Amino acid sequence: MPKKNTFARRTPTDIGLHVWGILVFAYLFIPIAVIIAYSFNTGKVLANFRGFGLDAYISGINNDVIISSVVTSLQAAVGAALVSTIFGTLGGVALARAPKGAWWALGLTAILGLTLVTPEIVDGIAFLPWFVTVGVDWGITPLNNGLVRLIISHSMFSMAIVTFIVRARLAGMDTQLEDAAADLGATPWNRFKDITLPIAAPGILAGALMSFTVSLDNTILSSFVQQPGYTPWPVYIFSAVKVALRPEVAAISTLMFFLTLLALAFVGFVLRKAGGSSTEIIKTMAG
Repeated sequence: MPKKNTFARRTPTDIGLHVWGILVFAYLFIPIAVIIAYSFNTGKVLANFRGFGLDAYISGINNDVIISSVVTSLQAAVGAALVSTIFGTLGGVALARAPKGAWWALGLTAILGLTLVTPEIVDGIAFLPWFVTVGVDWGITPLNNGLVRLIISHSMFSMAIVTFIVRARLAGMDTQLEDAAADLGATPWNRFKDITLPIAAPGILAGALMSFTVSLDNTILSSFVQQPGYTPWPVYIFSAVKVALRPEVAAISTLMFFLTLLALAFVGFVLRKAGGSSTEIIKTMAG
């Protein structure tokens, strides 16, 4: 049988949507491609392309201030991922198991949803006096540490992400599995460890790495709670733009961008190995 020409059957609307999709992706990714290209600029100013080389990468890696800000961002991202994963997993499991229409589940969902849609500048204005009051006035000294402040503030937003992802992962779980294990004498802890946790594991990992990447990109909230000596990378870039954007910033930003891509790719790989389809992977990562 002759092959059907599927392209000929496309309507003008289909073609228009495809073209629009291409334009949207071009609008989003061309600026990133430009920054990556200019990260190889051998000039002193980013906008003045002098030649192609690795000078910006070498200079950026040898800059103690830049490396300190990158290390601070990575430490805050790892800490925020750990905190948000622990509490977000507990929240996700609780919401997945909650009876339909339970008031506390509806209230928790509303609070977490409000956390996601609240502007970061509002969160920053709220966190700053709270840290000062609790850390300075009340004498809880750990909250005077800049890294601790970053981890706590970043975890607030990331915790909601992990909760919704884990809840989505467990939404289709067959509760009869745990009932059968209970009938065979398994304790609640063993049922959670041997049944619930392995099923939720891909969602937990996805939430952890999403928390990691969200923390790396946080600028507005970080600029409010950061302290001298604990300036994260996005805040450093924001300050550097006010003077002159140097190629070193583009070089390190490129490395951070690929680190984020590797984290997201690893999430997709783990979910794929767990047997999820492309649709299921997108649903798990989107919560």
